[in-house]
Amino acid sequence: MTTELTNPTVRAAITALQNGDRNAWSALFEPDAKLYDDGSPRDLKEFSRDALGHERFTRIECVENGGLDLVGAFHSDQWGDFRTYFKISALTLGQDQAPRYRPSEIV
Repeated sequence: MTTELTNPTVRAAITALQNGDRNAWSALFEPDAKLYDDGSPRDLKEFSRDALGHERFTRIECVENGGLDLVGAFHSDQWGDFRTYFKISALTLGQDQAPRYRPSEIV
């Protein structure tokens, strides 16, 4: 499913989400990364704890904006099945580090 994702860091983040891999997911974000859920601020650590292993895309329908915007069918053990989108804002830190991304909005 992640073959549609052309941005390697976004692909790594979605693969970690799909696999419920909190360590791999968390390693991709800066400690002060901001997360918005339905437009409201949400703690990234809390989201990671609650969502990883319990929420995942079941189908990625659309990838836009250089691979930073995703739309697709999503499953949550708590909320059921629904369509959602992730918009990820990029921030590259230092010349020797891989790009790391901050989710600007996750709905």
